Amino acid sequence: MEEKVFANRVDLSALNESLVRVRAEIGKVIVGQTNMIDLLVAAILADGHVLIEGVPGVAKTLTAKLLSRVISVNFSRIQFTPDLMPSDVLGTSVFNVKRSEFEFKAGPIFSNIVLIDEINRAPAKTQAALFEVMEERQVTVDGNTYKMEAPYIVVATQNPIEHEGTYRLPEAQLDRFLFKIQVDYPNLEEEIAIINGHHQRRGAVPTSDVAPVLTAEQIKNYRAVVQQIHLEENIIRYIGQIIHETRSNPSLFLGASPRASVALLNSAKAYAAINGRDFVTPEDIKSMAAPVLRHRVMLTPDKEMEGVTTDEILKQIIDKIEVPR
Repeated sequence: MEEKVFANRVDLSALNESLVRVRAEIGKVIVGQTNMIDLLVAAILADGHVLIEGVPGVAKTLTAKLLSRVISVNFSRIQFTPDLMPSDVLGTSVFNVKRSEFEFKAGPIFSNIVLIDEINRAPAKTQAALFEVMEERQVTVDGNTYKMEAPYIVVATQNPIEHEGTYRLPEAQLDRFLFKIQVDYPNLEEEIAIINGHHQRRGAVPTSDVAPVLTAEQIKNYRAVVQQIHLEENIIRYIGQIIHETRSNPSLFLGASPRASVALLNSAKAYAAINGRDFVTPEDIKSMAAPVLRHRVMLTPDKEMEGVTTDEILKQIIDKIEVPR
């Protein structure tokens, strides 16, 4: 009997070809970290911001810079420090003597991909300056509103180990990040490949080998394609059950918001598209649950004292809920 081959109802061929090229370009420099790269690509397709957490030296900043290289868009980098002011990020009005009027000088937040290094080193008032631009893709200064050009992605990094001179990010700000990606150390084989790659480059700048393969227009088109990914009613209910369970779990002091439901929906669509499918499966939801939810929920004080992680609680919640068929 001849096996039937079902064609996708949504044409994903161009998107998948582009993603293969993106992975190949980033892979010229980054060894391993496939999960981080896939999540960054998913964030671009889902129009979301990313928080990357990991110890120094695991290529958090380098990966974000490489991402900006493979996409033909503007890129800016902001190093957050305790003395950074909101105007240093957003921009400020400067008096023009010739015209006898104030002119707005845009800050580094005005770009397409904005890398914020060590985001937890800036105080609360500077963190609050990011609320509007991350949620609404616009900045309001002196009563005037300035729109951001699409695509607009904030990629922020933070160090989980060093706490001196850092500030805890407000929950309202954390909720605006689509993903929190945790980057681990490479394994032995990857470590050897990193050393060997550095030796082979003979001191050359690693990003110089990476060529742009995506345009802003392509990203716009691919985002429209991702929105057409099919979703069954039982999958939508599955998302709702997971989010609802975080709000009633005794190990969690703070559950996920309705924004988290939408984030899980959009990221699952993007993840399905990345894997060449025009429909979302329960496995897509499971794969996206931890990066979408780990920074949006808060453990109770006693669970924190016990050393339990949010990922462990999220796994318990997902294992408890019946998988839709």
